[in-house]
Amino acid sequence: MFGKRLGHPKPDPIKAGQRSVWDFPRPPALERVRGSLRIGLGGEVVAATEAGLMVLETSHPPVYFFPRADVDERFVRASPRGKTHCEWKGAATYWDVVVGEILLEAVAFSYERPVPRFAELRGMLSFYAGPFIERGGACFVGDERAEPQPGGFYSGWVTSGYAGPFKGIEGSWGW
Repeated sequence: MFGKRLGHPKPDPIKAGQRSVWDFPRPPALERVRGSLRIGLGGEVVAATEAGLMVLETSHPPVYFFPRADVDERFVRASPRGKTHCEWKGAATYWDVVVGEILLEAVAFSYERPVPRFAELRGMLSFYAGPFIERGGACFVGDERAEPQPGGFYSGWVTSGYAGPFKGIEGSWGW
């Protein structure tokens, strides 16, 4: 997959209908999602939209953002987790998701005051897929069930429309 001496990744072959994450730019790009996004947990729809945005960055699967109006506010609350800073987008604020007895801490984030280049993300929420899936929920891009970006640190959603390898796999820290 990548050279052991230098750790340079070798892009996976692109299949019909796929985009390679190695063709995504750095700094990242922002695109509109064509189609729907949906997150479910505990028999409830936490968020569903036809107006999503995605951030595309070299070596990462898309990071999806939901307009706040398309997130069910009954299930989302501000997290006590401190803010983090993205060199491209600005300060991130974290959100918990609570559905019945299920609590997912700091599982979503937003950019309340993003840098001008990413102004469209203001207030939108992005969700880590892994914690939802681990607790029996699901994240969908269109009708396809997404998987979390490997490693648990990054928030991309992996679907069949993108070829890797993806940042987060073992040995990818220096990419």
